[in-house]
Amino acid sequence: MAPSTVAIVGAGIGGLTAASLLASRGVGVTVLERAAIPGGKMRTVEIGGRRLDAGPTVFTMRWVFEEIFAEAGAALANRLTLRPAAALARHAWSADERLDLFADIDRTADAIGRFAGAADARGYRAFCARARDVYRVLEGSFIRAAAPTPVSLVRAAGLRGFRDLARISPFDTMWRALGEHFRDARLRQLFGRYATYCGSSPFLAPATLMLIAHVEQDGVWLVEGGMHRVAAALAELAGEHGAAFRYGAHVAEIAVARGRAAGVVLASGERLEADAVIVNADAAALATGRFGRAVAAAVTAPPAAARSLSALTWAMTAETAGFPLLRHNVFFSGDYPAEFADLFERARLPAAPTVYVCAQDRGDTDHQPDGKERLLCLVNAPATGDRQTPNATEIGRCTEATFGLMRRCGLTIRSQPEETRLTTPADFEAMFPATGGALYGPATHGAMASFRRPAARTRLPGLVLAGGSVHPGAGVPMAALSGRLAAQAVLRS
Repeated sequence: MAPSTVAIVGAGIGGLTAASLLASRGVGVTVLERAAIPGGKMRTVEIGGRRLDAGPTVFTMRWVFEEIFAEAGAALANRLTLRPAAALARHAWSADERLDLFADIDRTADAIGRFAGAADARGYRAFCARARDVYRVLEGSFIRAAAPTPVSLVRAAGLRGFRDLARISPFDTMWRALGEHFRDARLRQLFGRYATYCGSSPFLAPATLMLIAHVEQDGVWLVEGGMHRVAAALAELAGEHGAAFRYGAHVAEIAVARGRAAGVVLASGERLEADAVIVNADAAALATGRFGRAVAAAVTAPPAAARSLSALTWAMTAETAGFPLLRHNVFFSGDYPAEFADLFERARLPAAPTVYVCAQDRGDTDHQPDGKERLLCLVNAPATGDRQTPNATEIGRCTEATFGLMRRCGLTIRSQPEETRLTTPADFEAMFPATGGALYGPATHGAMASFRRPAARTRLPGLVLAGGSVHPGAGVPMAALSGRLAAQAVLRS
């Protein structure tokens, strides 16, 4: 029989999805969130009276949210205003090297042909076909599955699909597979960056992560009001079905009684009884005892060496000139192997970082807004926020390298210190404890990494996981799918 009451720890996308689905089924849901608003990593900051997205900035896999809203008795189109982006991103290596990717494959192939030649334009088309095949093979057997294993993947594929599994190159690295399609090293760098979408290195990640290219090709959407509207819409939907939200509520312990999760204890000492508990926090926080020793053995703690990337981010309002920004922009470092060696081997800020810039007052054209615009600038950083945190000198060097690269590519940014908010791995660790600031759970390095992520069900009955550190993986749509799997696990318990 399904539980009548569920406590959800954390109002990230996974927790919000689970709350919406469970509340719509008549389950009594209470969501407990330390912060003042929902969203988790989908957070905002306020600068000069203006709100900026300071977390995820790309909305993909629209079908995931259409299905979730429909299951909860609503229509996504009535809750969010989404506009498809014709231009996916603008990329630059210098003032003279620039390449745009488009939603239209033919348009992108033409752009690549002009940028790198006809052979790489043909390679791009083959790459898109391969990414589509990877996605097709893995959507049902892995992404939607509750607890996939290599054996279950083979069984789901059957004899006819076994060749498909071999063709998606699960034991090849992403970087080597890209070399089969692109002669130009800049294009390998560009498409290798998709590995960082789940906090990983293209030199260590499996070739299967090429499916991210297909996900973007299938549609990138601009959310009116910013990405935080996604979290707000899910919270509103859950509330309409009776879910209760308590913000500023710090869960100190998950209570256990008669061999199963039985509720939560707040830092204030207040105890809330529940038939089941969903933890929408990093699995490492549970495994390292942040929710009490009684539940620490419910999951296996991933080693710190397996953490995904963290970041240095600068949220700002600023005047810009020179480079024609789109909504999404990437400025590439000159030495990708050295950059990732700094991040994962030497565990330090990269000497020459690649920079992502989300220009939040722009769309998929380079029309420049009047006056100051809202920018989120990001460079990857090692997830060492709980130990070897970068000092002021190291952050200063990285800041100069970051903004120096953008200047060399033609972009001038004029901002004031009071209009800039810097977030470091130590800050992310404070917001998301036991992660070191890792933003994507464990890194996806090696063919088996994805199978080592915890599933929704834990070793303790009544205790269920959701979020980007668990299956099916990192990113907004994957976290939402984890919330759906968590709700299903609760309903079937």
